[in-house]
Amino acid sequence: MSITIQQNPLQSRYGQSQGFEPPSESSVATIFEHLLAHRTVRSLQSKPLQAGVLEQMIAAAQSAASSSNLQTWSVVAIEDPARKSRLASYAGNQAHIHDCPLLLVWLADLSRLERIGLHIGQATDANQYLEMFLMACIDASLAAQNAVLFAEALGLGTVYIGAMRNKPESVILELGLPAKVFPIFGLCVGYPKPDVATAVKPRLAQSVVLHREHYEHHHELDSVRDYDQIMRQFQRGQAMTEVDWSLHSTQRVADARSLNGRDRLAEAIRAQGFPIR
Repeated sequence: MSITIQQNPLQSRYGQSQGFEPPSESSVATIFEHLLAHRTVRSLQSKPLQAGVLEQMIAAAQSAASSSNLQTWSVVAIEDPARKSRLASYAGNQAHIHDCPLLLVWLADLSRLERIGLHIGQATDANQYLEMFLMACIDASLAAQNAVLFAEALGLGTVYIGAMRNKPESVILELGLPAKVFPIFGLCVGYPKPDVATAVKPRLAQSVVLHREHYEHHHELDSVRDYDQIMRQFQRGQAMTEVDWSLHSTQRVADARSLNGRDRLAEAIRAQGFPIR
């Protein structure tokens, strides 16, 4: 099967036709194309962001949905090169953590509700349950993606850092996080290096992820085989090592060693004051 990745946003996002058209109304189409154009940018310049950009990003983040308006997240902004270097050492020494002018560490934060409850004499016992920790992780993720979309609208590049969970205790000490606050992921923000081209990475076909009325996976493997070829073509175009997505992704969850230290995450979360009942 020969698949050509086209330049229009839908073709770039999926690597093949999905059987539907983008919105036709111009203002909606512009937003749709902006969403589809999201890409990871690892080659970042070190020059500082313009004044006010950080605060604008946080305003965008705070405009995301928040369960029951509890706002159970916080974020630490790091610009100090020495602190970024230490955090990079806990997260695989990724070059973009060193290079970026701004590193944001997004936090699941239930400590604020506990402090407020203590101040007004209101119990906060539900914070001991998995639901509340999960809520905080979801709130932080929604907020971060809003920040990313705004940053991209300014022409900035971003890359999420899941490896901030590799050594969470070290990150917690570095950032001085109190109990009931946990680092979920990092986010590098900066101006893309103009001489390094980045491309939109194709995603699985909608037929794999979109289920109507009930879960259906009978045709999944055919679509995944097609996607393996699409990803190989993408990798070839980016001068990357060619490997099937199916193999790469299953190797990533092969055993505890593939988690790069995150196999003990539950232990670290409990030690940070989350009993997770």
